[in-house]
Amino acid sequence: MRFTITRENLQQGLGAVAGSIPSRTTLPVLSNILIEAEDGAVRMSGTDLDTAVSVRVAADVAEAGAITAPAKKLQEIARELPGAVEFSTQGDAIQISSGRTRYRLNGLPRDEFPAFPKVDFAESWRVTGTDLQRLITHVSFAASTEETRPILNGVLWQLGEGEMRMVATNGHRLAKMTLPVETAGGDGTPAGDFIVHPKALAQVQRLFRGDETVEVGRSENHIGFRGNDVQIYTRLIEGPYPNYEQVIPRDNDKHMVADKGALQAAVRRMAIVASDQTHRIRLSLGGTMLRFAVETPDVGTATEELPVEFDGEPLEIGFNAQYLLELLRYMPTDEVKMSFKAPERAATMMPIGNEDTPDYLCLVMPLRLLS
Repeated sequence: MRFTITRENLQQGLGAVAGSIPSRTTLPVLSNILIEAEDGAVRMSGTDLDTAVSVRVAADVAEAGAITAPAKKLQEIARELPGAVEFSTQGDAIQISSGRTRYRLNGLPRDEFPAFPKVDFAESWRVTGTDLQRLITHVSFAASTEETRPILNGVLWQLGEGEMRMVATNGHRLAKMTLPVETAGGDGTPAGDFIVHPKALAQVQRLFRGDETVEVGRSENHIGFRGNDVQIYTRLIEGPYPNYEQVIPRDNDKHMVADKGALQAAVRRMAIVASDQTHRIRLSLGGTMLRFAVETPDVGTATEELPVEFDGEPLEIGFNAQYLLELLRYMPTDEVKMSFKAPERAATMMPIGNEDTPDYLCLVMPLRLLS
């Protein structure tokens, strides 16, 4: 194998697949990047056996071939090279030269690299990179990071006729967004529900451009994303996702509209004094002022008032300040609406304020107030 590649293209390809290389592994080849030289391009691939990423970058290929090279060392070398890079192999030895700099690395044969999952793109969905990025950004943060309920470590992605939806929850907070999509489920393509790990979705969000059309295919256990130069495959999380519709309240009759920035700032100030364990803050609603109060025995107290629009009977309710800040961070508008029912019932938060506001809803469970 022999090719010449610009330093920028080499760094771009290595950076794209780096997120799929495990930091620790008992299988040496997984620490390597698969490099395949083909007509006019080089394809670089990495995998941790759960998620695989492959990216194609332009190169001047003199001799086709394939080998796996140590990912970390190759990245470190690429950062330091002075210019265009000449890359060649002899057996399992890799020669890299740029200007007067020469390296020789030990590679591993291509056959030791795991094969990518076989994913069927014959009946695929086509979605825009913009829509994918929007869904992932506003939903995946809410997935659980605890291992006690593995199914909640994933994001539920529902593709149906005319729309697609993502949902994530850790049992204390939930995020759900629905976007219209012309081709999902259309043209005879069947609808589908998948549970995808946020780590894989982060790769999708990072590597596909907003103006790109992404093809989505699936097999029994995997889902694949395919664009012009990038392919991502990931193992699906198996099992039934909880019925999230059951926990979204439909009868919340107390509604508050507030400026998102002002509400964020007030919650952040209250969080300073809140307990490090519960992060509990008290909200008192009634009239035109939202009143905050925090009392932590070994720290101190804090209070604040914020002008809001409120419709409903007075209410006192407690929340984890960190969860409120998370939801507010991902609200896409300058004003938000929160709806409540009772101190022990879930509250919802929605964006309001412009015609382009998506169908986006977040939920947060309250904390019991101490009298």
